[in-house]
Amino acid sequence: MKNDLPLEARSLNVIFAGHVDHGKSTLIGRILWETDSIPKEKKETVIAYCKKNNIDFEYAFLLDSLAEERSQNITIDVSEVHFFYGKRRFRIIDAPGHLEFLKNMISGAAKADCAVLVIDVSAGIGEQTKRHALILSLLGIKQIVIAMNKFDLVNYDRQTYERLSTECKSLFKKLGLDSLSIVPLSAKAGENIIGRSQRFSWYDGGSLLEVLLGLESSDSAECSPLRLPIQDVYRFDNRRLLAGRIESGKIECGELVCFFPSGKKSRIKAIHHWPAESSPLKVTAGKSTAIQIEDEIFIERGEIIAHEDSPPLVGTDFCARLFWLGDSPLIVGAPYTFRLATGQSVARVLQVNRVIDACTLEDLQPVPMEVKKNEIAEIILRTSAPIACDPFEKIPMTGRFILADKDRISGGGIILKVLPSKAVHETQGRSRITQLQRAKFLGHRSGVFWMTGLSGSGKTTLSNRLEQLLFHRGIFAYVIDGDELRTGLSKDLGFDVESRRENIRRAAEMAKTLAKSGLVVIVALISPFEADRKNARAICEKEGILFKEIYVDAPLDICKARDPKFLYLKASKGEIPQMTGLDSPYEPPQYCDLHLLTGSESIESCLGKLLDFIIPLVRLTPDKERDILEDPAAEI
Repeated sequence: MKNDLPLEARSLNVIFAGHVDHGKSTLIGRILWETDSIPKEKKETVIAYCKKNNIDFEYAFLLDSLAEERSQNITIDVSEVHFFYGKRRFRIIDAPGHLEFLKNMISGAAKADCAVLVIDVSAGIGEQTKRHALILSLLGIKQIVIAMNKFDLVNYDRQTYERLSTECKSLFKKLGLDSLSIVPLSAKAGENIIGRSQRFSWYDGGSLLEVLLGLESSDSAECSPLRLPIQDVYRFDNRRLLAGRIESGKIECGELVCFFPSGKKSRIKAIHHWPAESSPLKVTAGKSTAIQIEDEIFIERGEIIAHEDSPPLVGTDFCARLFWLGDSPLIVGAPYTFRLATGQSVARVLQVNRVIDACTLEDLQPVPMEVKKNEIAEIILRTSAPIACDPFEKIPMTGRFILADKDRISGGGIILKVLPSKAVHETQGRSRITQLQRAKFLGHRSGVFWMTGLSGSGKTTLSNRLEQLLFHRGIFAYVIDGDELRTGLSKDLGFDVESRRENIRRAAEMAKTLAKSGLVVIVALISPFEADRKNARAICEKEGILFKEIYVDAPLDICKARDPKFLYLKASKGEIPQMTGLDSPYEPPQYCDLHLLTGSESIESCLGKLLDFIIPLVRLTPDKERDILEDPAAEI
């Protein structure tokens, strides 16, 4: 729905951004002073402060009220202040310019209809200015005014204006923002802020406030589809109340509403406000409220209330644009906390489609698999549970999200579109998470360690102990045991030659898949035939998986004496046909990577040899990272 209010009746939210020391706070202070928007007491306080400290009057102090800001001359948090000009109400959002406070700028820019980007003409366009431009672009702010400040320092030079105007237009064209207003001014001298200044006789545009007066405010949130994220559920007496803030649209008693992502429906029974007052029949955007519904259905925090004919999108896979602020890079496949409105889930990045360098604004080529601090990326994101949201361009309030890394906010972004899950699979093909990325995340590389030997030689005992010892050393390992395989995946197989060959193939495929996920896989399997073991090696090494064969060697008479599973005893009674070592041959490896003499050595001695053999192979070092990149299956 279109906002039919006349332009002068609409409030305009303006974010002021700019590099520290470029004069942003001074400009805002000057605007407030010139529009008589500063209380008399505030003016007198600032005048007294400057006089007491023997410094010139500073307009920035009208805005920067925090003691830390006065002492450091930087804006720390997002400040909001209102003023009227030309019968129009403006809300100024003052965003921090210092690098450490970019996160706060994102939260401020998310509320803005337009932006004023302040640039010191004597300093030019710096890296921080480029980052601010990136954030404004990321958050979809289309109306941008460049306030070229401090022209008094360059003698109001026209050539400086023309040169910087060309640079600004080039910068914003790269970001897809072609429509700019560029206003030359001097905040300190009060030139070209409200009225046009004769100092800029060569400039034929309007003053800063004249330009702002002509900008469009966003359509009223009340005119957008209903979005009421549930913040909490309360019980008072016999009433069950769903509380939250209406981000857009309106809600009325008696109407049918839907809850997303669950898809449940009910009618509004009552609407409540606090402090207690007569229950309203309708509540509009921007109001916090609590509602009762007619049906006793389970609703929890994170659900979004909407009308059935204008629902949000629901999905687990999203195309998004992200600004990353974490000290550690954003890693494909790593888990992050995803928060949108009041909903929360675990999310992982499936793909990085594009990364923009924050300094050059150029696309990085080839596209990296991680996103570093202060870079913008277009990504495909998957959440662990369905999320209700909207494309940012449609409803900004439910199109923005944040990512947290270990409970620390590390990035913010916008939803571009929701993808069908199958579409992601079709475009992905093979996993884009490389073996090296998995290894760096886990701290070790994967591999398959294939233990072969007669029943009773000690394979199972060694494998289970080895799994524990590796785990306690920070190496994630898993055992595939022959007996367990026979009762599950290979339950349908017999013990003839073809069945045994198929059993080995299945074990190798399972080991390969587990190793591709990053695990160290220990296979404890008699695997009596040399050809089958070679085939198992080929299955793994074809996929770049490290494969090592370990011969667990104990003489048949010792294995028969141990007989921990009573297999030899059962075979002697004819209960087990084709028993390896008795009536079916065992082919010892002609070559193996490690030979353990379990008939003559203790379990502890053999475990020591296994650890000494495996840990250097899988533990990650810079040299091993290079080797994995060059040849994933190379022996290190």
